[in-house]
Amino acid sequence: MPTLSEKLNTLFTTVCKEGREYTYEEVARGCSELTGGTFSKTYAWQLRTGQRDNPTKRHLEALAAFFRVPVAYFFDDDTAERVDSQLAVATAMRNAEVRDIALRAMSLDDAGRKSLARIIHEVSILHAARPADDPRHHEPPDDEE
Repeated sequence: MPTLSEKLNTLFTTVCKEGREYTYEEVARGCSELTGGTFSKTYAWQLRTGQRDNPTKRHLEALAAFFRVPVAYFFDDDTAERVDSQLAVATAMRNAEVRDIALRAMSLDDAGRKSLARIIHEVSILHAARPADDPRHHEPPDDEE
């Protein structure tokens, strides 16, 4: 079961603003504005790093609202797993090549999508099996014209 700090870290790294992580100041300001209460950037940092791990209900509600996740994300493993899966898809779709593959797959029939899924699965297995630090297995550089 992931800790509160691990869950917050996931939110910081996947729920982005203009391609970058929110700053602690942005999170604190947003949480304060959403609740009308106080929320400091130091407190946000302490929660993310695990130096504080027992926030109030109001603080969890503010964080959930800021990152647009259900408050149950912080204490229900099933909810956290579902949200993390959705965040992983959203993160993957930020990549233009992944988006292109997904859009092309939409035009295929069921058999074509199953074939594509098998191909991607096989490539993933091959990729995982190769030694990462062996330069012979690296992609060649793009030719410059």
